[in-house]
Amino acid sequence: QVQLVESGGGVVQAGGSLRLSCAASGRTFSSSAMGWFRQAPGRERGLVAAMSWDDITTYYTGSVKGRFTISRDGAKNTAYLQMNSLKPEDTAVYYCAATRPYSSSITSRYEFWGQGTQVTVSS
Repeated sequence: QVQLVESGGGVVQAGGSLRLSCAASGRTFSSSAMGWFRQAPGRERGLVAAMSWDDITTYYTGSVKGRFTISRDGAKNTAYLQMNSLKPEDTAVYYCAATRPYSSSITSRYEFWGQGTQVTVSS
């Protein structure tokens, strides 16, 4: 089992930056793929960025490529999403998620979820 707690959301002006954190507890964090999802009002939740369990492979949805960076600090059991050049369309609740250990997929099979953190980008 993995328990996840997000933090770092807030209100920022367009062009600004935020760094989201996802603190994980549980023995399998270091062997789980990690993903950041977001859900805006009236929209489905979608994958924003992901990292394989071995930190070798990353995925970014097209609209955030070059602006967002996913990373993980195994010593701190924490994953991060650095968000730069934020746009109003990035406004959403952001969730971190984890797979079971050694998942071969980083775009699906997420089973463990945090409670979400709100990111609001004003124009």
